[in-house]
Amino acid sequence: FNQYHLISAPVVDENDRLVGVITIDDAMVVLDEEHEEDIMRLAGVGEGGLNDNIAETTRQRFPWLAVNLVTAILASLVISMFEDTIAKFVSLAVLMPIVASMGGNAGTQSLTVAVRAIATKDLTGRNVWRVIRREVLVGLVNGTIFAVVMGIVGVLWFGGPELGYVIAAAMVINLVVAGFAGTVIPVVLERIGVDPALASGAFVTTVTDVVGFFAFLGLAGMWLL
Repeated sequence: FNQYHLISAPVVDENDRLVGVITIDDAMVVLDEEHEEDIMRLAGVGEGGLNDNIAETTRQRFPWLAVNLVTAILASLVISMFEDTIAKFVSLAVLMPIVASMGGNAGTQSLTVAVRAIATKDLTGRNVWRVIRREVLVGLVNGTIFAVVMGIVGVLWFGGPELGYVIAAAMVINLVVAGFAGTVIPVVLERIGVDPALASGAFVTTVTDVVGFFAFLGLAGMWLL
């Protein structure tokens, strides 16, 4: 309807006989339903409604919460690798959530674009690498901008340039990886037959958390110790 600016379209059977008409109003209703379904899937809650019973709602949400728990444990294991570094520089604990949050939000942005493009068939094997490069470059540009901002904040907040350098470098790394993961993970899941709208979020968050913590704490261990 949008491509050809139609207000209605005929429906024919296998013998090309007219059996009905689809109007733009009908198409908009379906489009709204698809948008709502996509949003619910991205949140990991399926198609459940307010009137579903507790058992059914729990069954729909539990698997992805379980996946999220496992991935959160992985991120915690990365943090545990740098216990000595954190113990010596407690200020790292103050800045860690910033790195993780920025990476997670950037990954979610790329993920949303990719999932929508897959659903509308705009993202295919022919242009997938171009889209990946685009999202990585967007992550690089945004990462550089926010790296400068957080570098200045780190210097002003903690009175020295070292922490500013660390969080600036970690910010660039994490936002670049977020752009890459947010695009590649939905594509891979779609290729193996898993609904990317339903499963991508937990994996993208894991990647950005693990990479963000590892980059931030690893660089801190090299530069500050």
